[in-house]
Amino acid sequence: MPFHPANPVVWTEIPVRDLTAAQKFYQTVLGIKMNRNTMDGFEMVDFKAATQSGVAGHLYVGEPATKGAGPTVHLAIPDKVEAALDRVRAAGGRVVSPVITIPPGRFAKIEDPDGNSIGLFEPA
Repeated sequence: MPFHPANPVVWTEIPVRDLTAAQKFYQTVLGIKMNRNTMDGFEMVDFKAATQSGVAGHLYVGEPATKGAGPTVHLAIPDKVEAALDRVRAAGGRVVSPVITIPPGRFAKIEDPDGNSIGLFEPA
């Protein structure tokens, strides 16, 4: 039987070189508060979902993929894509695509200061 989960993506991990700088970047761009914690000696900064069953993830110290070689993680934003792109530029990231409209909403691709490919998503 085919497996069709309600949420095919269940967790995401984004490697960054400087955890403190990355936390500041993502908090600024996404307009969220992120918590830093340690689990089993592993330091991370968490993205939080609204509910326990929501999809979330974390930042961790690691080596990002080379440009164009890693996956693109799409993250929810609290406002219009254009406003988020302004925050990306101000926080040291790079905008790499125009705003793209799809049936569920709008998004644009950026690179964080470590070069990770990130999509910023505004629901319809």
